[in-house]
Amino acid sequence: MIHIHKANPSHIQGIKKVCSDGYWATYRNIYTKEYIERVIEDFYNDKRILKEVTTSDRYWGGYFVAVENDEVIGAGGGGMIGETEGELFVLYLDPTRRNEGIGTLLLEAITQQQKEEFHANKQWVSVQKGNEKGIPFYEARGFVYEKEQPVYGNEEGEYRSLRYSRDV
Repeated sequence: MIHIHKANPSHIQGIKKVCSDGYWATYRNIYTKEYIERVIEDFYNDKRILKEVTTSDRYWGGYFVAVENDEVIGAGGGGMIGETEGELFVLYLDPTRRNEGIGTLLLEAITQQQKEEFHANKQWVSVQKGNEKGIPFYEARGFVYEKEQPVYGNEEGEYRSLRYSRDV
C-alpha cells in the first residue's frame, strides 16, 4: 500500500534516486546530457535534500514522499510565491511507476498543505515545453496554460517553460 507523508532524513537517498531517475526519464530527449547532469547536481544532492527535508515554511513546505514497502517511489514539494498563490516546485516518480495515481496523491498532499496551512487560492506549476509526460498530467488536474518563459538556469534561452495555473 502506498502512503504519502512529509519526508524526513531517512528518505534522502530515496528522494535523490526518484528525482534523478525521474528527471532523466522526463528530459533525456529534451535537454542536453550536460544540462541534465548540472540540474541533478544542483538540486538532488544529499546536502540540499537534507536541508529541504528538515526545513519547512511557507516558501518551501518541505518534501512529501510516496512510500511503498519502505521504498520512496515518488517525491514532490512546493511553497508559496505570493500571499495567496502557491507553486508546485518539484514532482517526480519512479519512472516504472507512472499511471498508478502516485503523482495525483502527491499533488493532492501538496495542494492541501498550501490551502490549509498557507491559505492559497491559486496554484502554479512550470512545465518544460515538449514535456509530454507532465503537460497532460497537469491539464487533466485543472491547470490552464498561462504563458511561456525561459527555463531556470538556461542562460542560452533554448529551453522554454510553460506556466500553468489553477484555482484551488
